[in-house]
Amino acid sequence: MYRALYRTWRPQTFDDVCGQEHITDILKYQVSEGRTSHAYLFCGSRGTGKTTCAKILAKAVNCLHPKNGNPCNECEACRSIDAGAATDVIEMDAASNNGVDNVRDLKEEIVFLPAELKYRVYIIDEVHMMSPSAFNALLKTLEEPPSYVLFILATTELSKLPSTIVSRCQRCDFRRIATDVIVARLSKIAAAEGMTLHPDGARMIARSAQGGMRDAVSLLELCGGANAPIDEALVTQLLGAGDRGTLCRVVEAIAEKDYGTLYRTVDDIVMSSGDLAGFWGGLGDLFRDLMVFKTTPEAKEYLDLTDSECERLGALAARFSLGRLFYMSHLVTETLPALQKTGISRRSSVEVALTRMCDPRLSSAPEAMVARLEELEKQLKLIQMGATPIQPGAAQPPEATMTVKETPEAPSPAAHEAPAAQEEGDLPIPDMKGFVEEFRSVFALYGQLLSGSEAFVGADGVLRLYLRPHILLKNLREDARAVKALMTMGREATGREVVRLELITTAPPKRTQNEETFF
Repeated sequence: MYRALYRTWRPQTFDDVCGQEHITDILKYQVSEGRTSHAYLFCGSRGTGKTTCAKILAKAVNCLHPKNGNPCNECEACRSIDAGAATDVIEMDAASNNGVDNVRDLKEEIVFLPAELKYRVYIIDEVHMMSPSAFNALLKTLEEPPSYVLFILATTELSKLPSTIVSRCQRCDFRRIATDVIVARLSKIAAAEGMTLHPDGARMIARSAQGGMRDAVSLLELCGGANAPIDEALVTQLLGAGDRGTLCRVVEAIAEKDYGTLYRTVDDIVMSSGDLAGFWGGLGDLFRDLMVFKTTPEAKEYLDLTDSECERLGALAARFSLGRLFYMSHLVTETLPALQKTGISRRSSVEVALTRMCDPRLSSAPEAMVARLEELEKQLKLIQMGATPIQPGAAQPPEATMTVKETPEAPSPAAHEAPAAQEEGDLPIPDMKGFVEEFRSVFALYGQLLSGSEAFVGADGVLRLYLRPHILLKNLREDARAVKALMTMGREATGREVVRLELITTAPPKRTQNEETFF
């Protein structure tokens, strides 16, 4: 009979368990030293290895020839447990055996010695489903069971367990498994099963599993049923979720108020029988990632993204204020329940929400008001910087006041060369960190471009900005408002009149360990 992949590839030893070394190392040590506890509490999200580790532990304590705390999987005890024929290893589902009578039956069984093995092991899954009376009946037995009895409780809802139960167990917290660990496991399984798994497909499956190995393997099996190479397009089609490329294009369309692209994207999903709820959930996750980029320079440490994805999301995040991102996230949350109901037009709900995202003036929600106030503050800041906001159709400022010169590979006036530069009449910006932060507060898109830059105002009225080569350099050169703002800020920082800006690209300067990077 065919067995599901997650059962076929279930780990048989602690060493095979992925991503839970902080638990398996302890369990191996306790088994090898004969210091196992009388009761364990395995808690964590689904598919992270709780039941698997419980079964391995049941084998390890009963194994006739354990190997460094792992079961040998060859002796009679191990084979009996694997086959489900061991009467001394009892698996209970607390969701259906949650009454006090079930606990009383258990207490009556405990007084008898194991029939075949060294230990009688009780594995109680979803233990949080037990009734209060059942928990009370279990307390004394759980605290002082016979020496030949081992309890292993597993739950996904630790908060629902009474503290009296938790305090009587050795608690093991199972973590969500990292995406790279899941990808490596999926690649191994796919190769053994004769599947063609592309890296982008494996990563998308791993993300969709949200840290659960069992879910990831099940999704791999689903995709493998298509009998085709498993890439991002296939996974997107089968799971009904929007791929990152489509989601990013949607966010770009929101920033540009490109309603045609938004409606076309929704139409494509509907006409291809895609899952609008899955697409909407993916959009919400993307807004969360953008908020992380907006609020911390260490965003890459918290997000499961490649370098190219980080670069693209960083540029996207710079196009929105934090208040605007909160507003759009609020609309996602507000609309999601409607997509889960029947009898309503899901397409209309999505299109209306996307339209409102493009213009906060279409909403009276507090989040929309915050976004509108932030936009007003930005416009006022532009006026203070001398870069008057440009209305659509209005004439551009005179080019003579913002001539930009780019000098590739020019030497940078490093810190030790500053005195020489001053002798030639150049004045450095006294607080470059504050200079960059002030500019970034309005022109967030160029925050990464100006990271580690240096600026000097010469006696000839030229603001020379030394910075690294970057993909956004062309954007800055063509952004009249940003250029005008830099010139105004340079004049205010040095007291010298600035008539021209020169952008001078340099090789990345050497950084000290404690130097701060701006994003």
